[in-house]
Amino acid sequence: GSSLFSDQAAAAAVQESPNAGGEECLTGSLSTQGMVPLDFFQGSELLVTEEKAFPKDDPSKPCKLTAFLGYKAGMTHIVREVEKPGSKLHKKETCEAVTIVETPPMVIVGVVGYVKTPRGLRSLNTVWAQHLSEEVKRRFYKHWCKSKKKAFTKYSKQYESEEGKKSIDAQLEKMKKYATVIRVLAHTQIRKMKGLKQKKAHLMEIQVNGGTIADKVDFAYKFFEKQVPIDAVFQKDEMIDIIGVTKGKGYEGVVTRWGVTRLPRKTHRGLRKVACIGAWHPARVSFTVARAGQNGYHHRTEMNKKVYRVGKVGDETHSAITDYDRTEKDITPIGGFPHYGVVKSDYLMIKGGCVGPKKRVVTLRQSLINQTSRVALEEIKLKFIDTSSKFGHGRFQTTQEKQKFYGRLKA
Repeated sequence: GSSLFSDQAAAAAVQESPNAGGEECLTGSLSTQGMVPLDFFQGSELLVTEEKAFPKDDPSKPCKLTAFLGYKAGMTHIVREVEKPGSKLHKKETCEAVTIVETPPMVIVGVVGYVKTPRGLRSLNTVWAQHLSEEVKRRFYKHWCKSKKKAFTKYSKQYESEEGKKSIDAQLEKMKKYATVIRVLAHTQIRKMKGLKQKKAHLMEIQVNGGTIADKVDFAYKFFEKQVPIDAVFQKDEMIDIIGVTKGKGYEGVVTRWGVTRLPRKTHRGLRKVACIGAWHPARVSFTVARAGQNGYHHRTEMNKKVYRVGKVGDETHSAITDYDRTEKDITPIGGFPHYGVVKSDYLMIKGGCVGPKKRVVTLRQSLINQTSRVALEEIKLKFIDTSSKFGHGRFQTTQEKQKFYGRLKA
């Protein structure tokens, strides 16, 4: 599978790792370092994948990140007023399904410069921050508990000497001079995700759009070791793309996998099959013929998902309060989201469904196209957000409402 890291970032981690046996200090351009198998980081993991496409850059606008990582918490439904003049639904209420994606602030720990070549982008060099948290260092090890945990120890010492600082400044200047695309290395704060047992942060490259190349590099360097909240990237009523890996179904047959017609009941040797998989000649099975095999756990991009709400911790937007429903209640339904728990960090409320099961990491990316449709530009006015239990047929919106209905139960 593809990886989040540039080849240089991979080489940096392996060279700094005691398991790789590299003793040389990481300085200068990393483009000449030996390539390493990306399986060193990921194994067979598909979940953390390199984002290949980002929105078109506009130098006239200020610098801004173009993507973010979140964790799917679960679904609920909302009631809103439709703003669609000429339609029968205009000014009427509609009920819609929404997905809650928890998005704790991401931490920027590096910057990568790319140059354009006839064969696409090639990474020029990578500059990392001085201090990396344990959760992101875990990403560079397969067995953290058995390792010596020495990744980036030599690299971070460069910031302590004058010579090392000059080397880092030289790399940044080289980036400003030759690079055509600038991307930051940012990781999630997985320790804030109380519903997840995982301790290893997800790391990805996020493209910086807007301003000149020098502005982009300065923008990235300024945010080293700092948190970037979700509202710095996405706003309410925006159309975004969601990239992730779908629910895995395992090995499945042709009827489930491709929806082919079942054969008659009396069919010899099975009926959930394709009757004829091809002619005598050409003497091979065409790729267009439905066959049994792996279903689900596929990398998918879903475009044009509307943001209904950006929930900020400590703000009214983090609760389920609306202008029409002033009931004090949290966005988490009674009993928590099934198989997830309580949403404690910032979150994004997205219209409709979202790829993957609960707890799975998803990439939220700005739309690649200029949105001009009436649906995309419509302002969303939420009237009601459902917080009843999602485990069964929930009747109550809050625990107080439930207690009031049942009264004091006998021991």
